[in-house]
Amino acid sequence: MASKIIVDQLESSGSNITIPTGTGLVVTDGIAATNLSGTIADARLPTVPVAKGGTGVTSLGTANQVLAVNSGANALEFQNASSGGVKQMKVTTKTTSFTTSSGFNSYVDVTGLSVSITPSSTSSRILVLCNANIASENLSGGLIFLKFVRNIGGGSFANINESTDSGSYHHSHAEIEANTSYGYVGHTPLGLKFFDHPNTTSAVIYKAQMCTNGSNTAVLGRSGRADANVQDIKNATQLMAIEIDGGIL
Repeated sequence: MASKIIVDQLESSGSNITIPTGTGLVVTDGIAATNLSGTIADARLPTVPVAKGGTGVTSLGTANQVLAVNSGANALEFQNASSGGVKQMKVTTKTTSFTTSSGFNSYVDVTGLSVSITPSSTSSRILVLCNANIASENLSGGLIFLKFVRNIGGGSFANINESTDSGSYHHSHAEIEANTSYGYVGHTPLGLKFFDHPNTTSAVIYKAQMCTNGSNTAVLGRSGRADANVQDIKNATQLMAIEIDGGIL
């Protein structure tokens, strides 16, 4: 049978009451907070797990980091805060006009109208915008085609398509038909825009290409009146690529 010592008070002639190694002090009903005093050294405190209302971390992150759930969804960790929204923007401005008589589906590059952007994350989306203005030279009329193609990581340029059950649809293609009598007077503004997901952190290049239906001369950046004395409308053409944080979509 275990021994018992029943007392009202414990006193020590020294500064401590020592409990020998291998034994413990068990308080069956706990100790009321009002009966506790003093402090406990940090080294004696355990790491409080998430299950008990703690964080489970034992050190601070670096400046401006945030505490977030890890990729395994089983613990908290410090991570770099997402910047959100727009991450970067690249702009090319073309201040000269461009013409081509290249025939149907024989697209040629629009000189000086391309933009390169390197996404910071594979989840980023790229918003591509262009304020192209196109016309038909003099009285030639006919069809004019303008599109944008994409190059990823130095590969070949390709159309930017969206695949569906019924085929592929161009994201970045425009077409107008210029009147044979007055199509050259003024020009048609095209507010081209598309939301791309290149899924890469390599450089991405977007560039413009044009062609005609083979019976006219297409013009970008000015009206179709080729006479130097009456070229009354000229426009700078801007091509913009804007990286958007994919986490906000």
